[in-house]
Amino acid sequence: MDQATIKEYQAFAAEKLGFEFKQPELLITALTHRSYVNEHKKQHLEHNERLEYLGDAVLELVVTDYLYRNFNEPEGTLTSWRSALVRTESIGAAGEELGYAPLVRLSKGEQHGSDRAHAVILADCFEAVIGATYLDQGYETAKRIIDQHILTRFNQIIEQETWRDPKSHLQETTQKIDGSTPVYRTLKDEGPDHNKTFTVGVYVGNRLMGTGVGHSKQEAQGLAALEAIKRYQH
Repeated sequence: MDQATIKEYQAFAAEKLGFEFKQPELLITALTHRSYVNEHKKQHLEHNERLEYLGDAVLELVVTDYLYRNFNEPEGTLTSWRSALVRTESIGAAGEELGYAPLVRLSKGEQHGSDRAHAVILADCFEAVIGATYLDQGYETAKRIIDQHILTRFNQIIEQETWRDPKSHLQETTQKIDGSTPVYRTLKDEGPDHNKTFTVGVYVGNRLMGTGVGHSKQEAQGLAALEAIKRYQH
């Protein structure tokens, strides 16, 4: 790894995360998409999916611990709140806030992908950065980043009721306003079998009311429902 690249990533870490990595290659890997590795096979690079897997577990633990300690609510409510905090939309927004998008290494094809596909990639990178931070700096530092960029969204989630199951919420809304039930259609699926990205549209009658992109059809449907709910609210 050339020193100029390391310096660039370390500058981001110092400014946005509050520390420099002892192993800067962890941060670089966290921001390296599979497509970039496939395009540069001769360099024998590692993509970020293993770090994403680790970061997802750390993120879920920190959020679960916070909710358990601060709220005496039934398990179902706590689970819904946690799901809202760790869904792609929330962690993608955290990625935007951190501003690492220019440092994410993508293939030329992925660079020209849709905004929604990029939002999923940013969310995946956030989890990978958490995983890299956990390995390099320990649990408390990873927890601090999650506190600052995820848990600060909790009040907004409660106020806007985005913690409610979006598909159920949308069905209640459409039946009340339009007297009809929403229908979900898979518009596109991309990527290898182990890491597919699905684009789903939700229709009310013949109207496309929202679209969502996720790593599963269920996740994409939920995000499509959220977008549709926002349209009804406005």
